[in-house]
Amino acid sequence: MNASERRQQIVDLLNIKGTLLVSDLAGQYDVSEVTIRTDLRLLEKQGVLTRFHGGATKIISNDETKSFKELQLEERYQRFIEAKKRIAIEAVKHVKEGDTIILDSGSTTMLIAEELVKLKHITVITNSLTSAFILSDNSDIMLFMCGGTLRHKTRSFHGKIAEQSLDGISADILFVGADGIDAKRGITTFNEGYTISSVMANAAKNVIAVLDSSKFGRNGFNVVLPLDKLNTIITDTNVDSNCQQEFEAKGICFIAV
Repeated sequence: MNASERRQQIVDLLNIKGTLLVSDLAGQYDVSEVTIRTDLRLLEKQGVLTRFHGGATKIISNDETKSFKELQLEERYQRFIEAKKRIAIEAVKHVKEGDTIILDSGSTTMLIAEELVKLKHITVITNSLTSAFILSDNSDIMLFMCGGTLRHKTRSFHGKIAEQSLDGISADILFVGADGIDAKRGITTFNEGYTISSVMANAAKNVIAVLDSSKFGRNGFNVVLPLDKLNTIITDTNVDSNCQQEFEAKGICFIAV
């Protein structure tokens, strides 16, 4: 196989998987990592991919980016709504009386708030205005909000002030959503500069990712949480069994409902 054929195959693989690692490609094609990095550098110049340290990700089309980056919270809420409801119901089964919960922003976590509001004697910390509004209906829930800079599209607070409000916090569970996830890069987002999820994960004993099957294999620009930060994934039953096995092989509990 010549270099041109190899690069075309890399492009084809990238379109299927979304993300490729230099080490994997070097082993697959029995060439050096230097050769693969040269391939990726040339393909990046052609506008086919974007390199990151140790690999590359496909360039997201305008339509694809809009479908995940530009959706308002109300629009995201309506996507895969039945699957998200099942995920939310399963997620709350992991909560017991007396727990402290951190609830990240997002459409699936908003549905978790609608289930959490039915409980008593729990503490919830969230950066989501919408989830806080839902939870405020129950006076038996101790509710804390992260302050900071409001991101209007998601109605959630971000930035240094929001992150500093989590200093010294020790929570039992973090529920976190995602724009995308795969078994190599972890949870990713199409947004830039929003790092509060990582701070939340550091404050929680148990990190549970809640996301519908459309998010698997889809790679955002920035890594929100690497896989070693995740304990459990809750999703719907449309995830491919091979994909599930990849995550379980990493020691992550995988629940499909």
